[in-house]
Order: sequence, then structure tokens, then C-alpha cells
Amino acid sequence: MRTGQDEQLLSAGYSRTFIVTSLLIATFNFADRSVFAVTAQQIKGDLGLSDFQLGILQGVAFALLYAVLGVPIGRLAERVSRVKIIAAAILFWSAMTMACAAAGSFVQLLLCRVGVGMGEAGSQPATSSLVGDLFQRHRRASVMGLILLGSPLGTFIGASVGGWVAGHWGWRAAFIAMGLPGALIGLLTLLVLREPRRGLADNLPPTRTPAPNFRAFLKVMASKPALMFVIGGGALAGFGMSSVSQFLAVFLARVYDLPARSAGALYGTISALALASGLLIGSFGTDWLARRGDGRWPAWGAAIGLSIAPFSYWIAFNAASPTTGTILLIVSGCFLLLYYGPTIGMIQNLLEPRMRATGAAVFGMLYTLVGYGGGPTFVGWMSDRFATTAFDGGDYLVRCRTIKTTLQAAGGLQHACAAAAATGVRSALMCAVCVFFLAAAMFLLAARTLRRDYYRAGQAA
Repeated sequence: MRTGQDEQLLSAGYSRTFIVTSLLIATFNFADRSVFAVTAQQIKGDLGLSDFQLGILQGVAFALLYAVLGVPIGRLAERVSRVKIIAAAILFWSAMTMACAAAGSFVQLLLCRVGVGMGEAGSQPATSSLVGDLFQRHRRASVMGLILLGSPLGTFIGASVGGWVAGHWGWRAAFIAMGLPGALIGLLTLLVLREPRRGLADNLPPTRTPAPNFRAFLKVMASKPALMFVIGGGALAGFGMSSVSQFLAVFLARVYDLPARSAGALYGTISALALASGLLIGSFGTDWLARRGDGRWPAWGAAIGLSIAPFSYWIAFNAASPTTGTILLIVSGCFLLLYYGPTIGMIQNLLEPRMRATGAAVFGMLYTLVGYGGGPTFVGWMSDRFATTAFDGGDYLVRCRTIKTTLQAAGGLQHACAAAAATGVRSALMCAVCVFFLAAAMFLLAARTLRRDYYRAGQAA
């Protein structure tokens, strides 16, 4: 039986408050991530880094403790206040983002990036779990789609504002500008969000029994093939998505010979439009189709988008003009992002209320390890390899690491280095997006048992 407080938390007014606050949290989560992507070229020149080192900083460094801490924090979120976990996470990752501004070497910047990953590990599992308790099954993907609009908004803010600040005052100032708002968002979270009881939206009775242990979660996961394929497919899609997102600003700067500020603004525009359209179409579209037709549409929609995305990206990466490239990159990103909202929604709908934070954390761990850990690192490594092959003047990494590499630079060596760097990043990204075919296959496999595996109120854990 629901109490008056329960009804208040399920009211339309509180639902809007929760969505808006969660949207703000997601916005600065992604703003703190994207500011590195847009300043990567400046950081490379200032600290004398290779593309492989940039890949490590954007990939493994961020993913390392994010992945390690994600599941323990997810388990903690099954037992303690998720609102307090989210607020603490925001404050910590914002502080570590500002600490990046003081880094003077690769190792120092790596440690700061590890800290950013540690903080951001606490947000997604707790937020997903709250959505599961505050909204009914047929609305969860749509609500997550609205919250995840923070991804394009944050990417746009991080890229455009971060790029503008970096263009005027350098990359260090950009990290400070992106990190400062986090303290205010953390305080706002504590003031306006409330902790609902577990299973509220499913109308489950209050219980004092402890949350199922991790072994019980693994048992449930093993009994639901759809859950395993959804998590696996999402993680593989994350490999390609992180590869593109973390090196797109570098690609634009090199291939179209753009300064950091212009490349950042263009990167932010492309990311914002692609992410927003893909998230909304994927989330609301598959929820609508599932309600009116077949409950397998969330998996089918993800597979369709992922199957089309590689072809679209191959064409986009070879576009001759920035205008054509921009349009094609937006379209490609829209197809790609059709998978993300439905993936989060399916994970919530496949698990009982006190396993949803753990499910989101396990997905976050694999997504981060495979996606952020593998994708940018792979692209950075392959970019150096392809650039070395394309470079005509000897050892590319030795001769080109610390010199200016704009295509219009005077001098044969500078121009050769710039051309090789552009070829390297383009070829590496074209390789990375091939993983979307495998991810699409995973979602098609998930669709086979999806309707059977959905959690239903009263079902035993």
C-alpha cells in the first residue's frame, strides 16, 4: 500500500523535478568528459604526447577505476541512499576535472583522469535504479532518453565553451571552467531529490529483507540470455561510440585544418544534434512500438541503427568538405545512438528492483572497459601505425611528435607530418566503427528471448 509520500514521489510534479535535476547531472558529467576531447590537440603539443598516449588518457585512464568501482558502488546503491551517492560522485569528479588543469606531465594528467573516472562511476547506476523505482516499465527507456539528453547538451557545452576558453586562455583554463559548476549541481541534488523505496513504481510492498547478493544477481543474469546479450551488445557498441566521440574533434582539426576553437564548436554541434536525435528517436520510438506492437522492438531498433551506422560513418570520414562531413556525421551519430536509451531501459525492465543498480553498474563496467578503455586506446594506437605508414620522411613518431602539424604549415616536414596525422586518424576511425556489426548481432540474439525474460511484479528474484 502506498503512503502519501509515495504518491508525492510518483506525482507529475516530482517526476519533472527528478528528470530536470538528473538531466543537469548528466550534462556536466558529459561536459567534463568532452572538454578533454576538444583540448586533446593542444594537450598533445604542450606535453609532447603521441596519439597512443592521448588514447590512454581518454580511454584506459578514465576507464580504469570507473570500471573497478562501478560494481561496488552499484551494490552499495542497493542498500544506502542513491541520492547521496550521486551528490558525492558529482563533487568528486568535478574536483578531479579541475585538478587536470595543474598537470604538468603525462603521468600527472593520467592520475587526474583516473580520478575523474572514479567520481563518474557513482552516477549512472544510482540514477538508473532511481528511474526503475519512480517510473513504470513502459516509460523507463523514454525517461532515460530524456535524462541522457545531458549527453548532447554536456558534449556541446564541453566542446563549445571548453573550446572557446581553450582558444582564449589555453586548455588548463578550460578544465577549470568545466569543473566549477559541479559543486553547485551536487548541492542542488541534495536539496531537491528524495530517496524512494525500492519497487515503488512496481507497487511492491515495503520490505526490510536485505538486497540479493551478487551471486544471486549472477544467477538471475545467467538465467536470462536477453540480459547478457543486451549488456554485451551495449558494451561493444560503446567501443565504437567512444572511439568516435573521443577522437572526432582531433579528426576535424586535422582533416579539415581547423583551429582548436572551430574544431571544438563543430564537434559540439555534431555531437549534440546526433546524440539528441538518436536518443529521442531510439528511446521514445522503441517504447511506442513496444506498447503498440511487439515487446522486442527495443532490441530490434538498436540492431537496425547499429547495422546502418558503419556504412554511414565510412562515407562521412571520407567527405571532401567540412559541410558535407558535418551533415553525414550527424546522420551517422543518429543511427548509432538509436541503441543507447533502449539498452538502459531493457536492463531495468529485465531485473527486479533491488538488482537494477547492480545491473546498471555491470553494464557500466563492461561499457567502460570495452568502450572507453578499449576504443580510444585502439584508435590512438592504430592512428600512430597508419600515420607511420603514410609518412614519407622516416620515423613519424620521432620527427613529428612535437612540431606544429597543420596542413597549411610552412615547410615540407610540417606538411608531411600533418598529412600523415590526418590519414592516421581517419583510417583508425574507419576500422573502429566495424565493431557495430557485431554489436547489432548481439541485440538480434537478445530479441529472441526478450519478452520471456522481462521482470514482472511478484516474480521471484
